[in-house]
Amino acid sequence: MTGKEFIEQYNEGRRDFSETNLYKADLYKADLEEANLTRADLTGANLKGANLEGANLYKADLYGAYLIGANLKGANLFGANLYKADLEEANLTRADLYGAYLIGANLKGANLFGAYLIGANLKGANLYGANLYKADLEEAWGLDLS
Repeated sequence: MTGKEFIEQYNEGRRDFSETNLYKADLYKADLEEANLTRADLTGANLKGANLEGANLYKADLYGAYLIGANLKGANLFGANLYKADLEEANLTRADLYGAYLIGANLKGANLFGAYLIGANLKGANLYGANLYKADLEEAWGLDLS
């Protein structure tokens, strides 16, 4: 499915996009609040500035996705693959990142206030200037806050 088709269907009221293939889709600044993207393939997708507040991205594949400045407030990213994803300045306030794969992810300046990162793999992630206040980092892997 192309980004354009996806946005058209979302705007027509569809919210369930479970297991949808959105490989390298252009969803720049798209309003996708509360979309269900469970196990969706968003590899390399352009979600820069997108609104994904409350979206369900359970086990979604966001490998290398561009989420710069995206709003993921309260999003479910449980077990999501965010390997080398660019989340610079993204809003991840109270997002559920339990067991998420964030190896090499760019979280520079991201807001992770109250985020749930239990068991997340943060090896090589850039957390420079990230807000981790009240974030739950229990058993998070590879965390380097130096």
